Amino acid sequence: MDDRVNSFFEPFVEILSRVLFWDPFQAIGLELGIRFPLVVLWLMVWGVFFTIRMGFINIRGFRHSIALVTGKLDKDSLKGEVSHFQALATALSATVGLGNIAGVAIAVSIGGPGATFWMIMAGLLGMSLKFTECTLGQKYRIIDSKGRVSGGPMYYLSKGLEKHNLKYLGKFLAILFSILVIGASFGGGNMFQSNQAFAQISYIIPQLKGNGVLFGVVMAFLVGLVVIGGIKSIARVADKIVPIMVIIYVGASLLIIAMNISRVGEVFVMIFRNAFGIDAISGGFFGALIIGFQRGAFSNEAGIGSASIAHSAARTDEPVSEGIVALLEPFIDTVVICTMTALVINFTGLYTNPDNLQGAQLTSAAFKTVLPWFPYVLAVAILLFAFSTMISWSYYGLKGFNYLFGDFFLRIFKSESISPKVYYFLFLSCVVIGSASNLNAVMDFSDMMILGMAFPNIVGLIILSKEVRIDLLSYWRRYKNGELFN
Repeated sequence: MDDRVNSFFEPFVEILSRVLFWDPFQAIGLELGIRFPLVVLWLMVWGVFFTIRMGFINIRGFRHSIALVTGKLDKDSLKGEVSHFQALATALSATVGLGNIAGVAIAVSIGGPGATFWMIMAGLLGMSLKFTECTLGQKYRIIDSKGRVSGGPMYYLSKGLEKHNLKYLGKFLAILFSILVIGASFGGGNMFQSNQAFAQISYIIPQLKGNGVLFGVVMAFLVGLVVIGGIKSIARVADKIVPIMVIIYVGASLLIIAMNISRVGEVFVMIFRNAFGIDAISGGFFGALIIGFQRGAFSNEAGIGSASIAHSAARTDEPVSEGIVALLEPFIDTVVICTMTALVINFTGLYTNPDNLQGAQLTSAAFKTVLPWFPYVLAVAILLFAFSTMISWSYYGLKGFNYLFGDFFLRIFKSESISPKVYYFLFLSCVVIGSASNLNAVMDFSDMMILGMAFPNIVGLIILSKEVRIDLLSYWRRYKNGELFN
């Protein structure tokens, strides 16, 4: 079955690969094997633009975001389904996944130690993108008669662009985004997660090999228990899991760094020299820049638009406040967690990857140099990361599915519960398929759909950027004058 499914998707992967990726070295006659996703250039350019456009909100709003997320400024009787912290935890649970462990290891081994620096830059610029899209997600959300919230790019693309006399463009972009988010939820947000979780667990417990279906059924059951409760259930689980998995992983990373603290000067000099091409490791400056920024952009999903779906459900009457909360995501995901992985690999000297290890295996080997039992801790972390990513992406995909098909199922079956049931059946089936199969082409295709979400989303952000800036200036003025949170 694997071969048949892969062969079906391979032509699509090849086409998307040619559209979404570019090899800048090949253009000058070098064959380094480093392809630059055009979407990363797209995110990089507009990350700089929105950072300047929003007056460096990634720096100015940081302290305020902490006050908001801790609930110090909460008010009663606000519309929404979850708290600021729960919205943040839900969005983080989608972005903090296996890419933080496996993807970063690949980035450092290919791009060199300097990739660490550019990952951090991607996180800092991503904070401004995340602020913009999550502010709009709140501003254009829809709340039904039962208090249930629907929001995200589908709504600010269609409703927001219509205000600018771009109704048909907005509708087209909203439909395109919905298709992409559904596909991404099945693949990168689901099958990839369950597949890699089973791979790591079966590596630790060899007796499980060949039992992917059983693992998938158990995982699908656990995911199903959470997702059928909707965003409130997902948020309640996420706000418990996310702090635990971050503490476990960051704590173990800091322990490794502390035990190699004598190398701190050497490592940071090495990172800086490689980041700016002074040391020609793994392609030097270009290798470090491309791979580092690529990993950071992919990990925090800033500019992709997915997080605005979760943040639209937050209880607030100030859209800008939720945007400010959201800017913490790229910081935690990329500046903190991705950087921890990269530093562990750099401090232990395994950035050269002498044993040609892949992804999570390289991260595991780096920890194992000091903590022989760490692969077991990593297995627990991977399970938590995979589970949390799946429950959040199920919500993202469902919102896209309802946007496209909700009214259709309502007209046919006279019930609004049919659309979620159909989607969850497909989603939970993919958990089992992902665990039991080696669907490389399917996963590549799905990951590319995640990248593709950035194109319609950022087009909308550009058009709507003026009103976000006006709203931000108004918010800051009223906040400084004591007109808010009284």
